[in-house]
Amino acid sequence: MPDPTLIFIAAVFALAGLVKGLIGLGLPTIAMGLLAGVMPPVQAAAILTLPSLVTNLWQMLAGPALAVVAHRLWSMMLAVCLGTWAGIGLMTGATARFGTALLGVALVLYAASGLVALRFTVPRKWEPILSPVVGAITGLITAATGVFVIPAVPYLQAIGFEKDELVQALGLSFTVSTVALAVNVAIEGGLELSLGRAIVSALALACAGMWIGQAIRRRMSPVAFRKWFFAGLLLLGLYLAAVGGPTAPPQ
Repeated sequence: MPDPTLIFIAAVFALAGLVKGLIGLGLPTIAMGLLAGVMPPVQAAAILTLPSLVTNLWQMLAGPALAVVAHRLWSMMLAVCLGTWAGIGLMTGATARFGTALLGVALVLYAASGLVALRFTVPRKWEPILSPVVGAITGLITAATGVFVIPAVPYLQAIGFEKDELVQALGLSFTVSTVALAVNVAIEGGLELSLGRAIVSALALACAGMWIGQAIRRRMSPVAFRKWFFAGLLLLGLYLAAVGGPTAPPQ
């Protein structure tokens, strides 16, 4: 008889992969949010590690701008790692779910500003200062919640990347964050051989969903992509705020 938990995990990652392929992010947000109701967050992060790494590498390499993006963001990526490792233990703390709720609220506010066409821009001359700061804050939030979108996503969008460059920059940022988070999960004892079947199922369904989402995105205009991008962030933020609020089940 099929394992209901395994079926649920596969469905979660199929949905998360579809969203990621469509707007370039959302896999860890959806997966951590949905899985948190049926397992501890450290275990959910362990299942997330391989699907997240593979799909983010795929996203990072699927474009011609990787060298330019990496040169521009290297200090931010270094700070992401240092911030994540400085936050070891935050995910297992009693207040972790409230960090998730605050993350959701921040996403909602950012997405709402995007949907009403408020544009934030960061002058190129400020990037050497802001990139490490944004990276370190993103790393700490990653360590606490397993989600690595704030403030990285608003910052990458504000420094002027075009549609495909932005998606590739997100892939680079998320790949680095996944690797850094995997170190934390291993130290906190979340990587277990018993999770092997769940990880393989999650990887297969996430890749299938991402392939479908990418096919849809290629047919989008930049205006439509921007609308879906912020709408997706808004829904993700509302979901995180709901699952991380004071009525959420203990983790």
